[in-house]
Amino acid sequence: MGVFSLGCDDYLGSDKVMDKCGVCGGDNTTCKVVSGVFKHTLMQVGYHKVVEIPEGATKINITEMIKSRNYLALRTRSGRSIINGNWAIDRPGKYEGVGTMFTYRRPNEISSTAGESFIAEGPTNEIADVYMIYQQPNPGVHYEFILPVENLISSQLPADRRPGDPLNGQLGVSDSSNPNREEYENPHSQGRGDYPGRNPESHVPAAPPPRRQRDYNWKQAGTTECTATCGRGSRFVIFRCVHRVSHEEVSDGLCDSGSKPSTEEEPCNVQACPAFWDIGEWSECSKTCGLGMQHRQVLCRQVYANRTLTVQPNRCQHLEKPETTSTCQLKICSEWQIRTEWSSCSADCGVGVRSRSVLCMTNHISSLPLEGCGHERPAEAMACNNGPCESRVQWFAGSWSQCSAECGSGTQQREVVCLQKSEDSFTVLQPFECASLERPLNQQTCSLKACGAKWYHTDWSSCSKSCEGGFRVREVRCLSDDMTTSEHCEAQLRPDERETCNTEPCAPEIDENCRDKYFNCNVVVQARLCVYNYYKAACCASCTRVANRHPGFLGRR
Repeated sequence: MGVFSLGCDDYLGSDKVMDKCGVCGGDNTTCKVVSGVFKHTLMQVGYHKVVEIPEGATKINITEMIKSRNYLALRTRSGRSIINGNWAIDRPGKYEGVGTMFTYRRPNEISSTAGESFIAEGPTNEIADVYMIYQQPNPGVHYEFILPVENLISSQLPADRRPGDPLNGQLGVSDSSNPNREEYENPHSQGRGDYPGRNPESHVPAAPPPRRQRDYNWKQAGTTECTATCGRGSRFVIFRCVHRVSHEEVSDGLCDSGSKPSTEEEPCNVQACPAFWDIGEWSECSKTCGLGMQHRQVLCRQVYANRTLTVQPNRCQHLEKPETTSTCQLKICSEWQIRTEWSSCSADCGVGVRSRSVLCMTNHISSLPLEGCGHERPAEAMACNNGPCESRVQWFAGSWSQCSAECGSGTQQREVVCLQKSEDSFTVLQPFECASLERPLNQQTCSLKACGAKWYHTDWSSCSKSCEGGFRVREVRCLSDDMTTSEHCEAQLRPDERETCNTEPCAPEIDENCRDKYFNCNVVVQARLCVYNYYKAACCASCTRVANRHPGFLGRR
């Protein structure tokens, strides 16, 4: 038996094909292609209208001609956002709207120069508007869709809205004198001539060949496994060659291959798959040091027909929604702080010293200098001179003691006394008697040999939460003998940089009027600032909880 082609009218030997309007054997006259390019010059950041997609549109394709930092957006005429609404940029994927499914593509930002696009099969069941979120010069947006002739309307915008006009008064204006306005407002239509026309009356389906009596025939023998357990899969009917009388299965070669029924796909397991929360990646921390915030996108998604769709959040209400914000801390904030003013001169006459207190503060808590403040430490002492002294006194320095450390940095001391010299003797005086003279050092650093690199760490930071499990961090560094960064510490001895804290459950709030006004009230509790009325009022709930757990925690100030 010869091989016959199957036309769109389901007749063997038919040469009928679908025209672009979806009509079998049609001549492309029942629809029109509407297309054009939006090239308007925009001036300010914001949403600007590109084109209106009428009701009944099919084969929709909205494509940015060249990649840019602009974004395409889509919303219904009634004002509901479908893609990229309310200044939020959605991820590429499939989105339901106006009766069809839109595929939103955003090509790789590094390896591709193609712009982003919306594509949908249609038909739409209401008007949809395409917008551009303008951020840089418009590279051009190509639009194309097909409309039935009976529903064809002008793609021109209403008189009260021009191409590029901003949405709802948001930022952005259009250049009404742009020479490309003509191209936008009069998109060319394509009708006849795209495909060769055929007269449906001029074709007679070929008669099927006569059936012959055979001893063997095709028989349905079940179906294939469904391709999906939920969300609409597909399966196919299986046919086997059997004896006409005994129905015993035999080789398929004994049956007429031309009479074998066509295997058609049928849907199965059409019940919807359970919705689930699709969790995006965390954003960067809002602060480079200290306690900050980070965010992530959480969408309700559902699988249907091998496609993952974004659906309304209420479909995931049976599941606990993951957190969309979290505290974060990349490293501890450390800085030098001058805590006191300069003191008075240490000597009433001669050279003396003025001093002040300088501390390394880590998250507002005092720490050692090596824990993050660096080497640009403000001076803690300075020389002063109140004029020459008439007394004949001098400092006497003894020999240095043995170094206090066998390796690495140590210290050694020596005796320094104030003496008054006579012709044949020395008299020991009180140190202030030699205040006008430069006093020799009575202590200095020393090093007999190098010890090698060691691990150093800061104190723990305050806990990120006061209850229900938070975390705290500290900086860990490998330092050599000269307190410079080294890579020679043993990795297995490295102290932990992060640990959990405050794992006990939070106590319920006692008073509705007693609430925390700030998100970081746990820091106030850790620093024991609840004793002050200002912090006690600003962090009422946290201060009250810790007071209930530890009576007497709040003292009087």
